[in-house]
Amino acid sequence: MAEAIEPVYSAADEHAMQLALEQATLAYAAGEVPVGAVVLDVNGDVIGRGFNRTIIDHDPSSHAEIVALRQAATAMRNYRLPGASLFVTLEPCAMCMGAMLHARLGRVVYGATDPKTGACGSVLSVHAYPQLNHQTSVTGGLLASEAGDLLRQFFRERRAKAKVVCDAGL
Repeated sequence: MAEAIEPVYSAADEHAMQLALEQATLAYAAGEVPVGAVVLDVNGDVIGRGFNRTIIDHDPSSHAEIVALRQAATAMRNYRLPGASLFVTLEPCAMCMGAMLHARLGRVVYGATDPKTGACGSVLSVHAYPQLNHQTSVTGGLLASEAGDLLRQFFRERRAKAKVVCDAGL
């Protein structure tokens, strides 16, 4: 069996993922699941940023990727973002991958895998269907430990708070 080839990331890719991690930290501070995303145009300039806002916005579609795509589309005055790249700290779900394909992104890079809802190979591989009218390059694992650590810390704290409430009989 052939070994999987690890993607090679540039310093600019790592910088973009660091910006996404900053967005994830904002989500954490807001009490949201700490996922962050940034969209870069073909020149590598940031045109959209976002973090999970589902609780804040009372909107199940306010995932980090969707927030960043909306901002980028507004900045570009076009819902299509051909050649743009999206960097996100957690493997996108099916909803977000669908939006990214509709936006005609050239590239999606994620950090940590999502074994429960990941749509880039963990549960589904939405981007891999040749029947779809657009394909995008998808790679994962960039700064995965940093992204995963932030998620684990968030959920560890959340479980501890829930235990305190349960133990108090509330």
